[in-house]
Amino acid sequence: MNHDNSEQPSASGSRAAFKRFAGDILAVSGLIGVAILLIIAIVAPLLANRRPLILYSDALFSFPFLRYIFAPDSPEKFVEATFNYLLIFIPFAIVITFALRKFATIRNFMLLTGALLLIIPFITVSPKLDTGTDWRQHCSKLKTGEFAVFAPIHYGPFEQTAKPYEYPSARHYLGTDQIGRDVLARMIYGARVSLAVGIFATALALIIGTSVGLASGYFRGKTDLITMRIVEIVICFPTFLLLLILMSMLSDYKFNQSILVVIAVIGLTGWTGLCRLVRGEVLKQRILPYIQSCEALGLPTWRIMLFHLLPNISGPILVAFTFGVAGAIIAESGLSFLGFGVQPPTASWGELLRQAFADPFAYRHLTFCPGIALFLSVCAFNFTGEGLRKFFDPKS
Repeated sequence: MNHDNSEQPSASGSRAAFKRFAGDILAVSGLIGVAILLIIAIVAPLLANRRPLILYSDALFSFPFLRYIFAPDSPEKFVEATFNYLLIFIPFAIVITFALRKFATIRNFMLLTGALLLIIPFITVSPKLDTGTDWRQHCSKLKTGEFAVFAPIHYGPFEQTAKPYEYPSARHYLGTDQIGRDVLARMIYGARVSLAVGIFATALALIIGTSVGLASGYFRGKTDLITMRIVEIVICFPTFLLLLILMSMLSDYKFNQSILVVIAVIGLTGWTGLCRLVRGEVLKQRILPYIQSCEALGLPTWRIMLFHLLPNISGPILVAFTFGVAGAIIAESGLSFLGFGVQPPTASWGELLRQAFADPFAYRHLTFCPGIALFLSVCAFNFTGEGLRKFFDPKS
């Protein structure tokens, strides 16, 4: 009887929190939008690809696109390989989870083993340059009984297939860019860039901001004083101007303006707000009896901070992370629009907007489509963050 009573408040609180989130139409819509964006980014090679997904010729099946899953022919190999890894691992994890749902130990072993083994082909398969094969023309000459299965969009993000600045048509649904590449294919792969920068840069800022904020709020005194002065100095710089300066400096030192550089720059300049948030939450938790009890028991400081303080302030951190992803997406698009973002020919929504800068009305397909994609993506993350705020705040 006592056990049931102890479980009831927790269960009721969880149901109330989910009810608050589910009752917010904008929050649910935002979460669906984020899920759709993630799915598009992960399955991008299955949506837009100039190579056949399946080719049956000479009584043999082949998969011409498969090699480029493990060795992408993109200047941003790390980001492309990361999403391609998820493209293979997520279905594997779903199948294993459902097949072995009653055998937790075996299931976890299979998932860990599969995750590690899947890394091997991404390391061992060497890149192969394939710019001369016209797969569409090659497959048009197949014999009777032979066939090829293409992605819904038969073009890659780097392939020049038409005249520059073509308007949307049955051949190119969103038209072409300034050198004749398919805009829809570039937008699909541009989702990978936006999500990679948004998630990885915000994660980097979260690690730095949370670590510094935890130390500052817990130790207080001189540590807090010095840390906050450093934070205030960093905050005094206009963030976007600082981004431009750092990217220019990296360019002068012959660093490639790749996605990893953009992630590092945004992550290393965007941690101050989260640091102040974490510090304030730690200062509130620091004086509560459970922390004093932990100290009286002689628990190590790192254990108190990681296993007692951090879980109790995780709600605001998660909400801030969601809003931070939206801000990082905007920052990356702004940098790419100004020419300081990801390096061509990598697809980016900001880079597509930049191509329409000369005449936004004449090249309206390059203005409207990436602009709408950015607007909807940022709204999705912001709505999700607002829903999470209500989820963690019982007073909302």
